[in-house]
Amino acid sequence: MFEAVEELLVEHADLETRLADPSVHADQANARKLAKRYAELTPITRVYRAWKQAGEDIEAARELAAEEPEFLAEVKDSEARREELTEELRLLLVPRDPNDDKDVILEIKAGEGGEESALFAGDLLRMYLRFAERIGWKTEIIDANESDLGGYKDVSVAVKTKGNSEPGQGVWAKLKYEGGVHRVQRVPATESQGRIHTSAAGVLVTPEAEEVEVEIVANDLRIDVYRSSGPGGQSVNTTDSAVRITHLPTGIVASCQNEKSQLQNKEQAMRILRSRLLAAAQEEAEREASDARRSQVRTVDRSERIRTYNYPENRISDHRTGFKSYNLDQVLDGELNAVIQSCVDTDAAAKLAAAQQN
Repeated sequence: MFEAVEELLVEHADLETRLADPSVHADQANARKLAKRYAELTPITRVYRAWKQAGEDIEAARELAAEEPEFLAEVKDSEARREELTEELRLLLVPRDPNDDKDVILEIKAGEGGEESALFAGDLLRMYLRFAERIGWKTEIIDANESDLGGYKDVSVAVKTKGNSEPGQGVWAKLKYEGGVHRVQRVPATESQGRIHTSAAGVLVTPEAEEVEVEIVANDLRIDVYRSSGPGGQSVNTTDSAVRITHLPTGIVASCQNEKSQLQNKEQAMRILRSRLLAAAQEEAEREASDARRSQVRTVDRSERIRTYNYPENRISDHRTGFKSYNLDQVLDGELNAVIQSCVDTDAAAKLAAAQQN
């Protein structure tokens, strides 16, 4: 492990020299690539230097303790510190998800439960919008299909950073664990007897793809236009401005009706389609790589129930990590950090265990 770190330190120093050269920044794309790699290696460099310093502190304390026993406590403290740094270094060396710095398209779809499920989909949307607001991310609702009571049958929202994020702090790095079936237990607004019902909504999270990442052949697309509609199916537009795009080779469909013009709706639908095609290609690669499958916390097909929101007990439970807390009201107001961190920690532990076996 430590031989590999020494090589990374050499690479880090080389990148620092290259980034200090003004001529490198003439090519902005290359400069961003170098800066991103430099940012990835900086924490490893910092922790490794602290690890080496802790080793030197241990040796110095042992020499002193040989003559003065009271320094034995300092030896133990330095040894404990070095063990912590060793573990931190191991985690930093676990291969990172190449999509971690990407923005995402997050889709929420009502499931079983009818109108109650649509209302819960609306609650989930607000939760994610509030979470993004707390972090400082930008959000943009791309497409939405509202229900009669103000919920959502389905809604798509783009979530973006406002600048370069720290390694592991990007939108995908945090929200990739949200994909799956979210179950709610509560008394629905439509329930007159006060009985607790269980319903669910599905969340799909895909990294937003750049045009260069996914090659789409125009002849592979079927583009249909239709009249957009509002809650209850009533028409809200007198022109055929809504757009549905079908990628014929895969059968993947994306649609949008939120914008006023057909062209705008087509552009938004293409954004969703690119992201879905990229996700499909990556999932196929994951299925072919068993080690990648083992390291995933979230389910690939997103059919697994991942979380339960229990209103009567004010409880939220994540079934993948065992996380449980009784502050559901705060979580629904966007305080998702603790829930997501449990997924990050579980994922990192699984990847570390897999790396140690190899």
